[in-house]
Amino acid sequence: MNIAVFASGGGSNFQSLLDKQMSGELKVSVTLFLTNNSKCGAVAKAQQGNIPVIHMSAKTHPIESELAATMLQSLREAKVDMIVLAGYMKKLPDIVLAQFAHKVLNIHPALLPSFGGQGMYGMHVHEAVYAYGAKQSGITVHMVDPEYDTGPVVLQKAVDISSCKNPAEIQQAVLALEHKFYWQVVQAFSEGRVLQVDRQINLQGL
Repeated sequence: MNIAVFASGGGSNFQSLLDKQMSGELKVSVTLFLTNNSKCGAVAKAQQGNIPVIHMSAKTHPIESELAATMLQSLREAKVDMIVLAGYMKKLPDIVLAQFAHKVLNIHPALLPSFGGQGMYGMHVHEAVYAYGAKQSGITVHMVDPEYDTGPVVLQKAVDISSCKNPAEIQQAVLALEHKFYWQVVQAFSEGRVLQVDRQINLQGL
């Protein structure tokens, strides 16, 4: 299975995927890396892995329809079977979601539907979880639809954060889960172990 990874930040989940690919545990080919932030740390990780890098944003493509068309063409040229979001901070164009229906995966650093929606990403999520006083947080791996964080859930894992003294400690606890499980979900898709009927998903063997 060929995947494209989209990221906007440091790329720790991207690096985790690359590490598992290098070890042979994740049996996919990363044929494209796309970012809206040409200066993000994930770009260097892609370059080190000899993965084609595309920077695509409102600066490179001010007209939204042209950005969407170019993105879709790039995905086709790279023969991408699935898009894996790893801290990508932009909404995907509707035309891309339509062409890759049920083939766009995201990981959210909380237990959706709690602490999700527009503006809830990265440390913002952990700060909200801490302010709420939650005793548990975790990860939600889900399919992407046109709305923020509302796609069908593939996998959720929780972690006890009752002893965490600040949002940074929550972030580290959740990040450990992200690195442990995200690649396994991608591998499950590549092996055909994810069955979807309407909005119900059955993940086998994880």
